[in-house]
Amino acid sequence: MRIAVDTGGTFTDCVYLREGKTHVLKVFSTPANPAEAIVGALRKISTEYQVPSTERKQIPPLRLAALAQGRNDKPSKDEKSLGKNGRLEVRHGTTVGTNTLLERKGARVAFVTTEGFEDTIAIGRQARPRLYDWFVNPDPPLVASELRFGAAERTSATGEILKSPSAENLRKLVEAVAAGRPEAIAVSLLFSFANPKNEQAVAEAVAKLGAPVSLSHQILPEFREYERASTVVVNAYLAPKMGRYISELQAALDEEFGGGGLQVMQSSGGIVSSAMAAREPVRTVLSGPAGGVVGAYAVARMARFEKIIGFDMGGTSTDVALVDGGQSEGPCTSNESLVAGLPVSVPMLDIHTVGAGGGSLARFDAGGALRVGPQSAGADPGPICYGRGTEPTVTDANLALGRLDPDFFLGGQMSLDEERARKYLAESKGPLASVEELAAGIVRLAEAAMEKAIRVISVERGHDPRDFTLVSFGGAGPLHACALARALRIPRVLVPQMPGALSALGILMSDVVKDYSRTVMLGVETAALERHFRELEQRGAKEMRVEGLKGVAMRYVDVRYAGQGFELNIPFTRDFVKRFHEAHRRRYGYADEKRRVEVVNVRVRMVAGSEPVPFAKKKMTRGSGRQAVVKQRRVVFDGRASRAPVYDRAKLRPGDRFAGPAIVAEYSATTVLPPGCRARVDERENIVIEVK
Repeated sequence: MRIAVDTGGTFTDCVYLREGKTHVLKVFSTPANPAEAIVGALRKISTEYQVPSTERKQIPPLRLAALAQGRNDKPSKDEKSLGKNGRLEVRHGTTVGTNTLLERKGARVAFVTTEGFEDTIAIGRQARPRLYDWFVNPDPPLVASELRFGAAERTSATGEILKSPSAENLRKLVEAVAAGRPEAIAVSLLFSFANPKNEQAVAEAVAKLGAPVSLSHQILPEFREYERASTVVVNAYLAPKMGRYISELQAALDEEFGGGGLQVMQSSGGIVSSAMAAREPVRTVLSGPAGGVVGAYAVARMARFEKIIGFDMGGTSTDVALVDGGQSEGPCTSNESLVAGLPVSVPMLDIHTVGAGGGSLARFDAGGALRVGPQSAGADPGPICYGRGTEPTVTDANLALGRLDPDFFLGGQMSLDEERARKYLAESKGPLASVEELAAGIVRLAEAAMEKAIRVISVERGHDPRDFTLVSFGGAGPLHACALARALRIPRVLVPQMPGALSALGILMSDVVKDYSRTVMLGVETAALERHFRELEQRGAKEMRVEGLKGVAMRYVDVRYAGQGFELNIPFTRDFVKRFHEAHRRRYGYADEKRRVEVVNVRVRMVAGSEPVPFAKKKMTRGSGRQAVVKQRRVVFDGRASRAPVYDRAKLRPGDRFAGPAIVAEYSATTVLPPGCRARVDERENIVIEVK
């Protein structure tokens, strides 16, 4: 039995299979301790199986799965033999790492590097975030100057040991590090990716201090000292908090449910074991959004849309990603990501995030201009209409404009307080004439921020949005999708089933993935690269076997023209040089096929497929969706009020067609169709909206 859990800023979403169908449960997040919401959600799911809480932890997880299927017969031999090691599998997309970085609440880290290079992480690159701002103050590095230490050693760029650290030097180094009282240690020596011998010696010495140690030759054996050092420091910064969180969550699962495997979503779109996530938490900083991209691409492909822009709007932020299925094998990863202004060079899906969500706070600044976000009301106190908050949010604005129905929120399980929202909006409207005018301004500003984010991943990278389909998900995404599509001239919007929990669904669908890399700096001769690929594949296969898995190896290379400073990632095939020229022409507008090409890094991705999630096709009919209309509601579009039908999505049938203005309410989200938009329900119960 697999349960996928995605922890968001406002809600924690669970998706699980029962009787061959996917089911969704949303509960409020508990930011102080995210595990509380997860355990609470699992309790609710187990209650549906009619299992008394006093008996839950005595029942093997596989037996719970049998009860979930409605089977009350005697336990099978398999169920008995599996016992507490049954097949209960909890897959988790976590924001612990992301929030720790954003809030700067990680561990006290000691940074050990080659003597003379202690300030690498403070100097960084010379690129400025704002080119013409001479007074910009960069954020301080994660490691203070007094916690940066140098080891008397040196390795050449080719891997030759020029100087090994002496026993006396290591003793003094350990004493100096111990005096700093670090909670974690990051070790990144110059050129250790070419020969890790000196780094291993330093690691063995500092390990005696008892703090978790992050080593660059294990986490990122690649060149570029600053990015490698930054990545290892981020890993060390997150390791203690992530390790405690995973241990506490696993302990809660053991105590409450008699055990079960815990796995964590990576930023690269693959699942890893909880032990790996605790050891290398840097791989999980975009854990939740990665699940959304995986889910969006899978759903879009089944609907026969290959070129998509994923639009995930939650309670705190909006994540957007572009997937050109015609030019790639799926969602693209990047090794040049910035998270909270810090370079993180492990593989991540190419996702762009902005601080605009349903809980984004609206305010007037000192100059009297209306501002929205990036601050958020989160789960506590939440929007005004939830009953506790007092500051206007995007959710309150949508409610005041009639785009949310207060009686159908969370499928009618929660009622929104519209009167309270309008009261506080009226008190906050400042010089504006009405509550509707303030609400419309809040919505316009939030949509402007999201439109800009989509332009960053499309127009600014040479893609025409008119060639794509906008896949809208997240609890608040379908509220704004049509307006964004219209502004960007995107011809259609796809709203999948369970849009508010698509990230959790993507986590449920994801394969187990392990990524390995090595800097080689070689020519394009296949024979010279083969040895490196085989070594990485052997390591990957061994680690997969330890977890009882059998992985399939996928090969990639980072390629550039000789003399270039950066490279492009290309699948390693017989014609990879030709594919590199084509990719270079797409990205930069030209290709020089006579110029020498070199391979900078080799990469291996080991993939163990997960059990597929069923998506049944349903028989298409011809209908107007009239049977799904539950009421009429006053809705404001472009300053004009009109009456719009409210559809219950659960009652819509494949083949139904209807036009805006309309509202489609369901358990996990609300979809808004402005005037001029036409919707149809396809064979997999997605809503496809044509935007004009």
